[in-house]
Amino acid sequence: MTVLFIGHGSPMNALEINHITKSWQNLGKTLAKPRAILAISAHWYVPYLAVSNNKVNHTIHDFYGFPSQLANFDYPSNGSPEFTTEIIQALDDFTTDGIVRATDWGLDHGVWSILTHIYPRPEMPIVQLSIDSTKPPHWHFELAKKLRKLSQSGVLILCSGNIVHNLGLLNWKMPEVGSEWAIKSDLQLTELITTREIDKLCNYNSLSSVIKLAIPTPEHFLPVLYALGASGDEHIEVFNQVYSYDSLSMTSFICTK
Repeated sequence: MTVLFIGHGSPMNALEINHITKSWQNLGKTLAKPRAILAISAHWYVPYLAVSNNKVNHTIHDFYGFPSQLANFDYPSNGSPEFTTEIIQALDDFTTDGIVRATDWGLDHGVWSILTHIYPRPEMPIVQLSIDSTKPPHWHFELAKKLRKLSQSGVLILCSGNIVHNLGLLNWKMPEVGSEWAIKSDLQLTELITTREIDKLCNYNSLSSVIKLAIPTPEHFLPVLYALGASGDEHIEVFNQVYSYDSLSMTSFICTK
């Protein structure tokens, strides 16, 4: 199965039909149907490792200031305690800290805003894995390697974040524009991604001052490392390399044999 990294951007993408969301819809038409989906989102960034453990997922509205149409949006989907167990077993020999089975988490907008376009009516179970905020980047990459066996057994791994993500420098008047520093840093990081320069990516803070603008906090960048770790040495194809609000990149990539 495929491993995806998707730059998810604004949650309004759940409702909008644009060139970004059309590309997500095309993925739904071309991807092989997975037996399950494992999602890793920037928006479940907590100080522990957890896996969602629900028979039925609830739609988490982890944002504010958007139209009521979005606040009331629902993405009906099932989880799977059995699949949760499978994920935990895949990771069990990696961590000694324990893994939480979380029933208080469903799907956040980093997942459902994308999947509502790829799989509008999902028939497969969807389970989320948290990002442990206490661990360094290389730890996340090594953990992701343990997920390869799931990808090899028919699981779609969806990693959701943004390569460039600086909310402090957003310009709401520029919905389809990237600043010079955002474009420069995105191109530099994308080159390192496609050539799988893992050590440099894990030490992104030492690359340049412009990268520090692109990644002021780690949570939206770490899903990149999960996609690279889970996909092994598979071919990387970049798409949606466009920019929004001056300080976001929508750059995404797909890993396939």
